[in-house]
Amino acid sequence: MRYPEFLKEGGTIGFVAPSYGCNIEPYRSAFENAQKKFRELGYNLVLGPNCYEGSGIGISNTPALCGEEINTYLAGKSCDVVISCGGGELMCQDLPYIDFDRLSASPPKWYMGFSDNTNLTFLLPTLCDTAAIYGPCAPAFGMEPWHPVIRSAWDLLCGRNLEVCGYDKWEKESRKTEEHPLEPYNVTESKLLRRYPDENICLTGRLLGGCLDCLSNLVGTRFDRVREFNRRYGDEGIIWFLEACDLNPMGIRRSLWQLKEAGWFDRVSCFLIGRPLWGQEEFLGLDPYQAVLGILEEYSVPVILDVDLGHLPPSMPLISGGMARVTVEGNEIAIQHDIEG
Repeated sequence: MRYPEFLKEGGTIGFVAPSYGCNIEPYRSAFENAQKKFRELGYNLVLGPNCYEGSGIGISNTPALCGEEINTYLAGKSCDVVISCGGGELMCQDLPYIDFDRLSASPPKWYMGFSDNTNLTFLLPTLCDTAAIYGPCAPAFGMEPWHPVIRSAWDLLCGRNLEVCGYDKWEKESRKTEEHPLEPYNVTESKLLRRYPDENICLTGRLLGGCLDCLSNLVGTRFDRVREFNRRYGDEGIIWFLEACDLNPMGIRRSLWQLKEAGWFDRVSCFLIGRPLWGQEEFLGLDPYQAVLGILEEYSVPVILDVDLGHLPPSMPLISGGMARVTVEGNEIAIQHDIEG
């Protein structure tokens, strides 16, 4: 696995919009405040041509122009790391225009993004053998003040602290609006990890995963090389981290079944499952926990549910493709990333 160099003091951050751009509120103001904060920290910034675009369908621009922006910023020399401007709906359509061979041949560069950005944070490790960060998009860095998880993501990008931990509370209802674009996370709900089996764990393995809505779309396409990834790294054990956005419990169960039948979980050593955005309530007699366990329990590995991952923040930043040690003790979880070589 290729690990990029961490962002150095005074380095250059590149911003791209392969999914939604920051053309409307509250994202525009939050993104601009994030830029202000990064400059105050002493960093240089370069913005891709799509950052303030909103002319695309489910993404910032046409798939071809979004793919071109990715190729230019990840394979070029204008910046040291790349942060996505946002999630969205149809980043999958960019994929035919992304030159993965070029990215594989270029020096590795950190790419950080969330949700729809799974299309890149997952494919960089599985297609290009390059680690990526499943973490907050650029506007999140504009909140005032930063939630500790935003500080953790920043420290991870800079290589200052490679351990991330869970948090006591999470946000059920956001207070961010067009009129109040810089609102921090409104954490009001107490975290409760659900462990199956109900015991503490400490294990190492290679992290892989992202948003289930996006992952299930990749199964069986020419971009699906998970079996090859499992052959390369399966002996280390794959720690799958998964969360869902638009899927209800039935949709979650269908998607997990699809990944299982495609052989994606053949070398799994643990599952970390985030809080689903829309799948928290029972649907046609199926609750979100049975939606998951009904598919995953056959692997006889630890399954940890309601982890601080996903669209109900805070969401721990994780290095997709990277080795890590996962420790779960009672209601606490800690993930120590291990950057080899």
